[in-house]
Amino acid sequence: MADAGTKGAKLRPDFATLLGLLVAVGGILRGLFIEGGSWADLCGGSAALIVFGGTCGAVMVTTPLPVLKRGLQRLRATIFEPAEETGAVIEQIIGFASKARKQGIVSLEAEADLLTDPFLKKAMNLAVDGTDLQDLRKMMELELDMEERRGEAEARVFEAAGGYAPTIGIIGAVLGLIQVMKHIENTKEVGAGIAVAFIATVYGVGSANLLFLPVANKIKARLHSTIETKELMLEGVVGIVEGLNPKLIRSKLEAYLHPSEPRKDAGKSPGVAGQPVRAN
Repeated sequence: MADAGTKGAKLRPDFATLLGLLVAVGGILRGLFIEGGSWADLCGGSAALIVFGGTCGAVMVTTPLPVLKRGLQRLRATIFEPAEETGAVIEQIIGFASKARKQGIVSLEAEADLLTDPFLKKAMNLAVDGTDLQDLRKMMELELDMEERRGEAEARVFEAAGGYAPTIGIIGAVLGLIQVMKHIENTKEVGAGIAVAFIATVYGVGSANLLFLPVANKIKARLHSTIETKELMLEGVVGIVEGLNPKLIRSKLEAYLHPSEPRKDAGKSPGVAGQPVRAN
């Protein structure tokens, strides 16, 4: 029996995120160099302090501290992604269904206690304890709903940062222009001062569109994938409680597989309860 639910989820680098950042930053820098610019044109310690310090402060004012901490912890999900294990979860649930059909659902008690996925463990323990099917579904759907709400709140941390950063970048540019205007009599320094002032705008707009908003969307994508996997688990447990044929449970759960993932019964004509389909 597959043990996807009894082990921690394996992580792998998210090459889409890493390559995307490389392409975006590389394209911008390449364009700058083609126009005759240099690294020095983008260096501005005071601009970085204004933009990133101001953005962090604004987000802290907007977001409750527990949500802010969870949001920062979610950053890992943008760099690493869980290895695809939908098929392994299906195989595990089918193994549970086969054993429950032969020996009764109570026979799964020991295996349920060994599960490390909190959602699947809770659902299986409720099933083994004889919880009414409707109550089991309501409790687990409530848990799914709350997890989705928490995930959306964590993504909004970075959405808020993406909204504040460009505006604070403008503030930084204005502050720089104020300093330039103090020395307007020196025409040679005015042009250079204006150019330096707009570095804050570049930092604000760039960080919003290359970092904060993409991170928020990636967190949402990861969240939706997690919710789908847990919906699969719930449907599998419900099928076990209902005493469905494992083949029917498999047919139902394979709807959650990505099109690129292989299906065990691919290419076979579907029958009812394992019976072959008669030709007309």
